[in-house]
Amino acid sequence: MANEPPAEPGRAPSAAADVAPSDAGAEAGRGGRLTLVATPIGNLGDLSPRALEALRGADAVLCEDTRVTGGLLARHGVSAPLLPLHDHNEDDQTPRVLARLRAGERLALASDAGTPLVSDPGYRLVRAAIAEGLAVGAVPGPNAAVMALTLSGLPPQPFLFLGFLPPRAGPRAAALARVRAAERAGLSATLVLYEAPHRLPEALAAMAEAFGGERPAAVARELTKRFEEVRRGTLAELAARYAAEPARGEVAVVVGPAPLEVSGEAELDARLDEAMAAGMSVRDAAAAVAEATGLPRRRVYARALEKGREGAA
Repeated sequence: MANEPPAEPGRAPSAAADVAPSDAGAEAGRGGRLTLVATPIGNLGDLSPRALEALRGADAVLCEDTRVTGGLLARHGVSAPLLPLHDHNEDDQTPRVLARLRAGERLALASDAGTPLVSDPGYRLVRAAIAEGLAVGAVPGPNAAVMALTLSGLPPQPFLFLGFLPPRAGPRAAALARVRAAERAGLSATLVLYEAPHRLPEALAAMAEAFGGERPAAVARELTKRFEEVRRGTLAELAARYAAEPARGEVAVVVGPAPLEVSGEAELDARLDEAMAAGMSVRDAAAAVAEATGLPRRRVYARALEKGREGAA
C-alpha cells in the first residue's frame, strides 16, 4: 500500500507484513478463528488463492449445501469435513460451532455462491462469535450484488441492498412502499436486490407500480457464467420484456435512484406524513424532507411540528 513505511536500509521487508489479519491469528497459533470465505457465483475460476488456502487450512467448512461446497472442494483436492449451516439449523448449530472455536479450531464459513451473510446464512453465528470475543475474519471475493451494480450503468454510490423481496404480492408491495416512503422523505440511492427468475416479471411490475414505470433499471443474470447478460431500460420496459420472455438463472435487479421532486404544500405534507409513518422523529423527518426537496429547513421543520401537534390532538 502507498502508506506503508519503507523497509529499513539493508533489511528485507518482513513476511509478516504480507499476512492479512484474517490469516495472522491462525498462522501464529493463537486459538480458534472463524473465516468467512467468498466463493464463485458461477465461474469456478474466481475462487481466489487466499480462499483456497483458508478452505484447505480449516478443521471444518460450514456450508449451506454440502453437495455444492463438496463439489467445489473436490475440484481443488480439498478434503475438509463439511458441516451444514442454513436457515433451518443455524440456531441449533451456533452453540456447537462456538464450542469448537473456543477449543481452538479453525473453521471456514462458505456460501453456495458469493459472499457469506449477503442474503445467505451466517449472520446469527457471526454475531454470536463476535459477542463472545472470538476471532472472526474474512476472505473477500465474488458478490453478485456488487457486480450487477457495477455493470448496470446506474450511479454506484450510494446504493441500498435490499436482498430478496417477499415472494407474495401483498408483503412485496408493502416492502416496496416502505422504500418509496423513505425516498419521498429524502433517500436518494441506487437500489440493488435479488429475485428468483420465475418471480422476476411480477417483481418488476410491482417495482414499476411503486417507483414509476419510467425509473431506469437493469436486470443482470447468470453473472460470470457463459450466458451472462445485462439488460438495461425502464422498469416498465423490463417488466414487459420478461413477461414475454421468462428469465433463467440467478438474477439481480438494479434500480436507479429516485429523481429529485419539487414539492408544493400538499406534496410537502404527504412526504412528512410518509416519513413519520416510517418511524422517523419530527426533527429527522423534517431534515430528510428538506434535503430531498430543497425547501428551507426551518419552513419544513415548522410544518412538521404543526403536523405533529395535529396528530397529537
